[in-house]
Amino acid sequence: MQRVLGLVTELRREEVVTALLMTLNGFFLLMAYSCIKPVREALILSHPGGAEYKVYMGGATAILLLGAVPAYAFVAARLPRNRLIVGVTLFFGTHLLAFYALGISVGPTLPLALAFYLWIAIFNMMIVAQFWAFANDLYTEEAGKRVFPLIGLGASLGAVAGAGAAAVLIDRVGSLEMMLLAAAILVGSAGVTEWVHVREVGRAGSARARHEATQAVGGNAGDAFRTVLAQRYLLLIAVFSLVFTLVKTNGDYVLARIVEDTASEAVAAGALTARGVPDYIGRFFADLSFWIDVISLGLQAFVVSRVVKYFGLGIAFLMLPVVALADAATMAVLPILVAVRIGKTAESAIDYSMNNTVRNMLWLPTSRRAKYLAKQAIDTFFVRAGDVSSAGLVFVGVQLGLHARAFALVNVVLVAGWLLLARAIIRENARLTANAAPEA
Repeated sequence: MQRVLGLVTELRREEVVTALLMTLNGFFLLMAYSCIKPVREALILSHPGGAEYKVYMGGATAILLLGAVPAYAFVAARLPRNRLIVGVTLFFGTHLLAFYALGISVGPTLPLALAFYLWIAIFNMMIVAQFWAFANDLYTEEAGKRVFPLIGLGASLGAVAGAGAAAVLIDRVGSLEMMLLAAAILVGSAGVTEWVHVREVGRAGSARARHEATQAVGGNAGDAFRTVLAQRYLLLIAVFSLVFTLVKTNGDYVLARIVEDTASEAVAAGALTARGVPDYIGRFFADLSFWIDVISLGLQAFVVSRVVKYFGLGIAFLMLPVVALADAATMAVLPILVAVRIGKTAESAIDYSMNNTVRNMLWLPTSRRAKYLAKQAIDTFFVRAGDVSSAGLVFVGVQLGLHARAFALVNVVLVAGWLLLARAIIRENARLTANAAPEA
């Protein structure tokens, strides 16, 4: 098994079992989310104005996170990691049962659709941040850089499996029933978490390590945001998360505008009928998503660990902003769908594989309190704030009558700032690693 996994990353013999369990855990969590993601779309888009409601929900989610993150920090400060993670996972699982019961009893009403949309936005962000906090707590920096690519592969496979399961099962059992499947998967995830915790506590090399693994991180509800603001490294990651999300969401909007314009031009030229526009756009994005998923899986399986090993965390972290800069420049200078599609495919594939894994590696040299509390604040609120900022930018730009090229030029400027942030984060990461080396 060690030799087989060596195709993905380098593992030591004693690491194989726990690494596989964490990979399975990541598979479960992303599969659960992907199973209910189509249900979210089905509920909200079945009502008039559903697309507009989706835009408004981004701001509502950010507001709710201002309360949800401190609430999570309050609980995390008082419970050991296994009780925290298992408890929160099952807590979300019971919500799925409640939503299912409401859907059966009252039907797919608009209040239910809006509530579920808000819930799933918070669930997906908090549960994934919690999972990676656990992974950061389990591994040293050296081990994490080797193991995280494998764990990320499990999450990627889970997302694909969940989407595939939903595509097959919704027609056969119904969309609401996917909530029951997701709840059962979350129970499996909770069981794996407890298994890993017990196993690693038993294998701890010292009484101090065992004690730390079974104790709460301490602090209070306000420490999630306070820890971010108090440490330069964490504040840099927070600002980076906001800017990165702003660039990504703004780029998605530019792509959508170019696709719409291309379809309109095809209709004007007689190459496409007006009735065929929805099918044309649907086929484009389905094909785009397919190739992004395929390429990102390949990168996650065979490239991520090798780039980190041979070129270092810094080069791996800079790959996405360099590609994003090229993509934004292409959109601004040559807004042709073929060229933009190639750039967006490369950007998204690297984001879902390399960038996602490396962003979680950034937390390896931080304290346990930062991993469990500050990570929740950054991976939820600050990421969602980037979406809200993009929505505001789009609203202003549309009112001013700006074309897609103008939004792409904004992204060029934003990516330049992103590169400066990335360099500063890499320097701080190296400093933290060097300071922790004597203690190791």
